[in-house]
Amino acid sequence: MDARRIIAGVRDGQGLPRDSARWFAGGLASGEVTDAQAGAFAMAVLLKGLTPEDRVGLTLAMRDSGKVLGWDMPGPVIDKHSTGGIGDSTSLLLAPALAACGAYVPMISGRGLGHTGGTIDKLEAIPGYRCDQTIDALTRITRDVGCAIVGASAEIAPADRRLYAVRDVTGTVESIDLITASILSKKLAAGLEALVLDVKVGSGAFMKTLDAARALARSLVDTANGSGCKTAALITDMSQPLAAAAGNALEIVEVMETLTCQAVSAPLWDLTVALGGEALVLAGLASDALDGEDQIEEALQSGRAAEIFGQMVAALGGPHDFVERFPDRLPAAPVVMEVRAEAAGFITAIDGEALGHAVAHLGGGRLKEGDRINPAVGLSDLAPLGEPLAKGEAFALVHAASHADAERAVAEVRAAYRLGEAAPAEPDLVLERVA
Repeated sequence: MDARRIIAGVRDGQGLPRDSARWFAGGLASGEVTDAQAGAFAMAVLLKGLTPEDRVGLTLAMRDSGKVLGWDMPGPVIDKHSTGGIGDSTSLLLAPALAACGAYVPMISGRGLGHTGGTIDKLEAIPGYRCDQTIDALTRITRDVGCAIVGASAEIAPADRRLYAVRDVTGTVESIDLITASILSKKLAAGLEALVLDVKVGSGAFMKTLDAARALARSLVDTANGSGCKTAALITDMSQPLAAAAGNALEIVEVMETLTCQAVSAPLWDLTVALGGEALVLAGLASDALDGEDQIEEALQSGRAAEIFGQMVAALGGPHDFVERFPDRLPAAPVVMEVRAEAAGFITAIDGEALGHAVAHLGGGRLKEGDRINPAVGLSDLAPLGEPLAKGEAFALVHAASHADAERAVAEVRAAYRLGEAAPAEPDLVLERVA
């Protein structure tokens, strides 16, 4: 095998045979494939595309470039993946809710990407929580608690780690083939029996149009099923933040208030229930989606999901009393400033990507690799689409490290909202199902 021949084959439209995919993924993991060759390969895939069969081959080759977990559990091993959005913390509700229903959830999650928040960054706002766990620790905690949300170790899909970094600097992030292989190689390496996908579409998502979201959802579902993992996807709305907070500790607060039923975020709750219902059907734990949704609602309402979340936090190094004392355990920003409407009207559009960038500029995300995140900063009390505002009325709160940062963020948030004379139709939360 030779990297140049494999790249030329993809470039010339000859495809990517399974043995070529295995060799190239192994070369990415070992270093035999150079960064220049990885970049040329990514560009060839972007420009020429892969067949569905070749996409499955690349996904499995990248999965097999590292360790693939095996399980011996009394229940099915399942997971969920979201393509990323603003105010989306459903993973933190869904993992313990699924565990409460008899599933086992080894959720290997990522950090923030671009304007979207990362599950790992959110959890690291909890003092002591350690996302960098060994595979042995992940296995033990998942068995004992029912779920564990951790970061990917260097042993999981190392080929993807190399290719992902190269894609980010070579203008090839948008390739659906490479997105599919990247997401699924890590998920399939976790040894899953079933996977539910949340593919976002709208101003706060990477996919801005329904056609683009459909294409990605179809690619992910077909490739995962073709790789032997039962998978379905929901295409969900991201024309506005999913919940009222954006920022790591602030989103944890909203999650905990919902988990403990103190102040339920209806969109977070509803999407968790919808995704959970699909996952339980795929795993054979529910007869249909409605049965699955009822089970997830019961897990949330009974407090069992909150109890399991607390056990997971403790097992991963966080406070043992986190569920009971979470307001005291999370960091808070020293400056809180209101964002007030400059005119009266209904909220007709929200630029979710702009809100994500505002959080990053506050220090709640990374503007460049290696940036240190401030878990306390972000946005809260974000008003939704259709909300009527009087002139001078507050429609968001900025949590910042300084007055200068807060004032800059106030201007960014105000610019992200558009007001009009009539309220728009309320968008559906779940737009389509792909299976």
